Amino acid sequence: MCMHRRLFSMTKKSSSSSIQALYDLCKKSFSPSRSAPPSSQVIQKLCSLLDTIGPADVGLKDENQEDDRGHGLLGLNLFNRVDRWTQPITYVGIHEGESFTMCIFCFPTSSVIPLHDHPGMTVLSKVLYGSLHVKAYDWVEPPQIKKSNSVGHPTVRLAKLTVDKVLTAPCSTSILYPKSGGNLHCFTAITPCAVLDILAPPYDEAAGRKCTYYHDYPYSTFSTGNGNEINNGKEEEYAWLAEIGTPDDLYMRTGRYMGPAILK
Repeated sequence: MCMHRRLFSMTKKSSSSSIQALYDLCKKSFSPSRSAPPSSQVIQKLCSLLDTIGPADVGLKDENQEDDRGHGLLGLNLFNRVDRWTQPITYVGIHEGESFTMCIFCFPTSSVIPLHDHPGMTVLSKVLYGSLHVKAYDWVEPPQIKKSNSVGHPTVRLAKLTVDKVLTAPCSTSILYPKSGGNLHCFTAITPCAVLDILAPPYDEAAGRKCTYYHDYPYSTFSTGNGNEINNGKEEEYAWLAEIGTPDDLYMRTGRYMGPAILK
């Protein structure tokens, strides 16, 4: 199908009330005034409900799962412009409010959401279809920071690898917390795939919840050679992260949600 015709499409027909139930539970569980993540019991209820949700429950058609290739490694030309054949990641908002955001990301094969953080946030992610590689880190505490004023040597902070695996639907819901579970993560589409996300609270730069992107360097790149920073752990479990600007090759567009209506 030609790209200009291949707009993100969803079916309006669905008798499922799962999304309404999910919204109601999120509304009950999250509030703008809550400073700590919900209890483990609440998270378990949310996960149990999310685990029952599939593509049809959010109105996704079978055609959304066709193999539209992302830009991969060669999709950008020398002038950093996106080639015509590149397929973007599609972002679809289901609900956006002060307490939480519900949204869907649809990935073409090989597309990437680069390494980024979720400051002060709890995030639940459910792969609806396809296979997605997840690589995630948590900061090492107390902070281990190496500063440099030299050109080409960025300031870096030590993080520990917590997740490095492929999630293939159907699979259980993944959870990250403000300081654990892989708060900094990167998504790479192995096949066409879609992810339903709940972010609580949502990004809000004014409230200090700005999305920051990072580049990860192997531990050996900035190590002192004595391994003191990792307390005798395995080097391959650690990396130095440097803050970067929003990547130029992050190619995303907005789609329209046409699944079951939510009564708010």
